[in-house]
Amino acid sequence: MMKIEEIKNIIKEKILVERLELEDISAEEIDDNEPLFGDGLGLDSVEALDVISGVEEEFQIKMQGLPEEEVQKTFSSVETLAVYINERLMLNV
Repeated sequence: MMKIEEIKNIIKEKILVERLELEDISAEEIDDNEPLFGDGLGLDSVEALDVISGVEEEFQIKMQGLPEEEVQKTFSSVETLAVYINERLMLNV
């Protein structure tokens, strides 16, 4: 079973920095509670789809069918995304 810190590291390194090719920031510079969209990392809707694909690939969980308000809450920061992934992984045990 993965620890929440491991999940956060995968989100930051594999999904945000590598997959989105964020060249001007390192995984260590991304704050867990920094907004992913808007004033935070400034991701856009195309990058959001890439993040969803990355989460599905890295953690083997499907994210289709989430209501829009749930998506906004889940994807607001690395912290909220990691908590969501952790909950989903625990359901699959």
